[in-house]
Amino acid sequence: MAEFVLVAGAWLGSWAWSEVVPELRAAGHGAHALTLSGLADKRGVPAGQQTHVQDIVDHVERLDLRDVVLVGHSYAGIPAGQAAELIGDRLTRVVFVDSNVPADGASFASSWSERGQAMLTASLAGNGGFWPPLTEADFDGQGLTGEQITRIVEGSTPQPGATLTEAARLPRPLGEFAVTYVKCLLSGAAPSDDVAELLASEHWQLVTMDTGHWPMFSQPRELAKLLVDAADA
Repeated sequence: MAEFVLVAGAWLGSWAWSEVVPELRAAGHGAHALTLSGLADKRGVPAGQQTHVQDIVDHVERLDLRDVVLVGHSYAGIPAGQAAELIGDRLTRVVFVDSNVPADGASFASSWSERGQAMLTASLAGNGGFWPPLTEADFDGQGLTGEQITRIVEGSTPQPGATLTEAARLPRPLGEFAVTYVKCLLSGAAPSDDVAELLASEHWQLVTMDTGHWPMFSQPRELAKLLVDAADA
Protein backbone atom coordinates (compact mmCIF):
# COMPACT_ATOMS: atom_id res chain seq x y z
CA MET A 1 0.00 0.00 0.00
CA ALA A 2 1.31 3.43 -0.94
CA GLU A 3 0.72 6.55 1.10
CA PHE A 4 0.00 9.40 -1.30
CA VAL A 5 0.78 12.93 -0.11
CA LEU A 6 -0.95 15.34 -2.48
CA VAL A 7 0.10 18.99 -2.79
CA ALA A 8 -1.72 21.32 -5.18
CA GLY A 9 -0.23 24.29 -7.00
CA ALA A 10 -0.45 28.04 -6.54
CA TRP A 11 -3.60 29.50 -4.98
CA LEU A 12 -5.04 26.08 -4.08
CA GLY A 13 -5.38 23.96 -0.94
CA SER A 14 -6.15 20.39 0.07
CA TRP A 15 -9.71 20.86 -1.19
CA ALA A 16 -8.42 20.65 -4.77
CA TRP A 17 -7.92 16.89 -4.37
CA SER A 18 -11.42 16.10 -3.09
CA GLU A 19 -12.30 13.95 -6.13
CA VAL A 20 -8.91 12.21 -6.30
CA VAL A 21 -8.58 11.13 -2.66
CA PRO A 22 -11.62 8.79 -2.66
CA GLU A 23 -10.37 7.09 -5.84
CA LEU A 24 -6.95 6.40 -4.28
CA ARG A 25 -8.49 5.08 -1.09
CA ALA A 26 -10.90 2.88 -3.03
CA ALA A 27 -7.83 1.37 -4.71
CA GLY A 28 -6.49 0.40 -1.29
CA HIS A 29 -3.98 3.20 -0.71
CA GLY A 30 -3.60 5.95 1.84
CA ALA A 31 -4.27 9.48 0.55
CA HIS A 32 -3.38 12.67 2.41
CA ALA A 33 -4.11 16.03 0.80
CA LEU A 34 -2.09 18.89 2.25
CA THR A 35 -2.74 22.64 2.39
CA LEU A 36 0.45 24.69 2.36
CA SER A 37 0.90 27.61 4.77
CA GLY A 38 -0.70 30.88 3.72
CA LEU A 39 -3.32 29.29 1.49
CA ALA A 40 -6.94 28.13 1.73
CA ASP A 41 -7.72 27.07 5.31
CA LYS A 42 -4.21 28.20 6.33
CA ARG A 43 -4.64 31.68 4.89
CA GLY A 44 -2.94 34.34 7.00
CA VAL A 45 -0.07 32.08 8.08
CA PRO A 46 3.24 33.71 7.02
CA ALA A 47 4.96 31.60 4.37
CA GLY A 48 7.95 31.47 2.08
CA GLN A 49 9.16 28.67 -0.15
CA GLN A 50 11.12 26.99 2.63
CA THR A 51 8.02 27.13 4.83
CA HIS A 52 6.26 25.05 2.22
CA VAL A 53 9.10 22.54 2.08
CA GLN A 54 8.86 22.12 5.84
CA ASP A 55 5.05 21.85 5.65
CA ILE A 56 5.44 18.73 3.52
CA VAL A 57 8.16 17.18 5.68
CA ASP A 58 6.23 17.89 8.89
CA HIS A 59 3.06 16.36 7.43
CA VAL A 60 4.82 13.12 6.53
CA GLU A 61 6.58 12.88 9.89
CA ARG A 62 3.54 13.82 11.98
CA LEU A 63 1.49 11.05 10.39
CA ASP A 64 4.50 8.70 10.48
CA LEU A 65 3.97 7.80 6.85
CA ARG A 66 6.07 5.20 5.04
CA ASP A 67 6.10 4.17 1.37
CA VAL A 68 5.29 7.76 0.49
CA VAL A 69 4.44 8.79 -3.05
CA LEU A 70 4.81 12.56 -2.99
CA VAL A 71 2.67 14.34 -5.58
CA GLY A 72 3.40 17.96 -6.46
CA HIS A 73 1.19 19.85 -8.92
CA SER A 74 2.32 23.01 -10.75
CA TYR A 75 4.07 25.38 -8.27
CA ALA A 76 4.06 22.63 -5.61
CA GLY A 77 6.69 20.73 -7.57
CA ILE A 78 9.18 23.30 -6.26
CA PRO A 79 8.74 22.51 -2.54
CA ALA A 80 7.97 18.84 -3.20
CA GLY A 81 11.22 18.37 -5.08
CA GLN A 82 13.15 19.78 -2.13
CA ALA A 83 11.16 17.86 0.48
CA ALA A 84 12.00 14.58 -1.27
CA GLU A 85 15.54 14.57 0.12
CA LEU A 86 14.39 15.52 3.63
CA ILE A 87 11.77 12.75 3.74
CA GLY A 88 14.56 10.25 3.20
CA ASP A 89 13.77 6.54 3.24
CA ARG A 90 10.09 7.22 3.86
CA LEU A 91 9.86 8.18 0.18
CA THR A 92 9.38 5.70 -2.67
CA ARG A 93 8.54 8.00 -5.59
CA VAL A 94 7.84 11.60 -6.56
CA VAL A 95 5.13 12.42 -9.06
CA PHE A 96 5.28 15.86 -10.64
CA VAL A 97 1.92 16.77 -12.18
CA ASP A 98 2.50 19.32 -14.96
CA SER A 99 4.75 21.03 -12.46
CA ASN A 100 7.76 23.23 -12.08
CA VAL A 101 10.84 21.52 -10.72
CA PRO A 102 13.37 23.11 -8.36
CA ALA A 103 16.95 24.02 -9.23
CA ASP A 104 19.45 24.74 -6.48
CA GLY A 105 19.72 28.49 -5.90
CA ALA A 106 16.84 29.34 -8.24
CA SER A 107 13.38 30.61 -7.40
CA PHE A 108 10.01 29.72 -8.94
CA ALA A 109 10.25 32.79 -11.17
CA SER A 110 13.97 32.60 -12.02
CA SER A 111 13.37 31.14 -15.47
CA TRP A 112 10.79 33.77 -16.40
CA SER A 113 11.62 36.45 -18.94
CA GLU A 114 12.80 39.83 -17.71
CA ARG A 115 9.39 41.23 -18.58
CA GLY A 116 7.62 38.41 -16.74
CA GLN A 117 9.67 38.94 -13.61
CA ALA A 118 9.01 42.68 -13.74
CA MET A 119 5.28 42.01 -14.02
CA LEU A 120 5.42 39.65 -11.04
CA THR A 121 7.32 42.22 -8.97
CA ALA A 122 4.73 44.87 -9.80
CA SER A 123 1.87 42.49 -9.04
CA LEU A 124 3.29 41.60 -5.63
CA ALA A 125 3.93 45.26 -4.82
CA GLY A 126 0.37 46.18 -5.77
CA ASN A 127 -1.25 43.35 -3.83
CA GLY A 128 0.38 43.50 -0.42
CA GLY A 129 3.07 40.97 -1.27
CA PHE A 130 0.66 38.38 -2.69
CA TRP A 131 0.15 36.96 -6.19
CA PRO A 132 -3.55 37.29 -7.10
CA PRO A 133 -5.39 34.17 -8.28
CA LEU A 134 -6.30 33.61 -11.92
CA THR A 135 -9.62 34.77 -13.36
CA GLU A 136 -12.15 32.59 -15.18
CA ALA A 137 -10.80 33.60 -18.61
CA ASP A 138 -7.36 32.19 -17.71
CA PHE A 139 -8.79 28.66 -17.63
CA ASP A 140 -10.10 28.64 -21.21
CA GLY A 141 -8.84 25.76 -23.32
CA GLN A 142 -7.83 23.59 -20.36
CA GLY A 143 -10.50 20.91 -20.61
CA LEU A 144 -12.58 22.28 -17.76
CA THR A 145 -16.34 22.74 -17.56
CA GLY A 146 -17.78 26.08 -16.53
CA GLU A 147 -18.75 24.58 -13.18
CA GLN A 148 -15.20 23.33 -12.61
CA ILE A 149 -13.73 26.72 -13.50
CA THR A 150 -16.09 28.47 -11.10
CA ARG A 151 -15.11 26.04 -8.35
CA ILE A 152 -11.40 26.73 -8.84
CA VAL A 153 -11.81 30.49 -9.02
CA GLU A 154 -14.07 30.67 -5.96
CA GLY A 155 -11.78 28.41 -3.93
CA SER A 156 -8.50 30.11 -4.80
CA THR A 157 -6.64 32.36 -2.38
CA PRO A 158 -3.73 34.76 -3.03
CA GLN A 159 -0.28 33.13 -3.14
CA PRO A 160 2.32 34.49 -0.65
CA GLY A 161 4.96 36.26 -2.73
CA ALA A 162 7.97 34.86 -0.87
CA THR A 163 7.04 31.37 -2.07
CA LEU A 164 7.78 32.57 -5.60
CA THR A 165 10.95 34.55 -4.98
CA GLU A 166 12.93 32.52 -2.41
CA ALA A 167 15.72 30.32 -3.75
CA ALA A 168 15.46 26.55 -3.67
CA ARG A 169 17.89 24.39 -1.71
CA LEU A 170 18.63 21.15 -3.49
CA PRO A 171 21.62 19.28 -2.08
CA ARG A 172 20.87 16.11 -4.07
CA PRO A 173 20.25 16.12 -7.86
CA LEU A 174 16.63 15.47 -8.78
CA GLY A 175 17.75 12.99 -11.42
CA GLU A 176 18.67 10.53 -8.65
CA PHE A 177 15.09 10.18 -7.40
CA ALA A 178 12.47 7.78 -8.76
CA VAL A 179 10.13 10.17 -10.55
CA THR A 180 7.06 10.08 -12.75
CA TYR A 181 6.47 13.32 -14.63
CA VAL A 182 2.92 13.89 -15.83
CA LYS A 183 2.64 16.21 -18.83
CA CYS A 184 -0.82 17.62 -19.45
CA LEU A 185 -0.99 18.15 -23.19
CA LEU A 186 -3.48 21.03 -23.32
CA SER A 187 -1.00 23.19 -21.42
CA GLY A 188 1.80 22.43 -23.91
CA ALA A 189 2.82 19.46 -26.00
CA ALA A 190 6.32 19.09 -24.57
CA PRO A 191 7.90 19.43 -21.12
CA SER A 192 9.99 22.49 -20.33
CA ASP A 193 13.69 22.32 -21.12
CA ASP A 194 14.73 21.66 -17.50
CA VAL A 195 12.25 18.79 -17.21
CA ALA A 196 13.31 17.38 -20.58
CA GLU A 197 16.91 17.28 -19.34
CA LEU A 198 15.90 15.42 -16.18
CA LEU A 199 13.86 12.93 -18.20
CA ALA A 200 17.15 11.66 -19.63
CA SER A 201 17.77 10.06 -16.22
CA GLU A 202 17.10 6.34 -15.98
CA HIS A 203 15.08 7.04 -12.83
CA TRP A 204 12.55 9.34 -14.52
CA GLN A 205 9.58 8.38 -16.64
CA LEU A 206 7.21 10.55 -18.67
CA VAL A 207 3.48 9.97 -18.97
CA THR A 208 0.92 12.21 -20.61
CA MET A 209 -2.70 13.17 -20.03
CA ASP A 210 -4.94 14.56 -22.74
CA THR A 211 -6.25 17.36 -20.58
CA GLY A 212 -5.23 20.73 -19.20
CA HIS A 213 -3.11 21.98 -16.34
CA TRP A 214 -5.62 21.11 -13.58
CA PRO A 215 -6.32 17.37 -14.06
CA MET A 216 -7.50 16.90 -10.46
CA PHE A 217 -10.60 18.83 -11.59
CA SER A 218 -10.88 17.93 -15.28
CA GLN A 219 -9.99 14.20 -15.05
CA PRO A 220 -9.79 13.18 -11.37
CA ARG A 221 -10.48 9.47 -11.94
CA GLU A 222 -7.92 9.23 -14.73
CA LEU A 223 -5.35 11.08 -12.63
CA ALA A 224 -5.94 8.76 -9.67
CA LYS A 225 -5.39 5.70 -11.89
CA LEU A 226 -2.20 7.21 -13.23
CA LEU A 227 -0.97 7.85 -9.68
CA VAL A 228 -1.70 4.25 -8.68
CA ASP A 229 0.18 3.03 -11.75
CA ALA A 230 3.12 5.28 -10.84
CA ALA A 231 3.22 3.83 -7.32
CA ASP A 232 3.50 0.35 -8.84
CA ALA A 233 6.26 1.33 -11.27
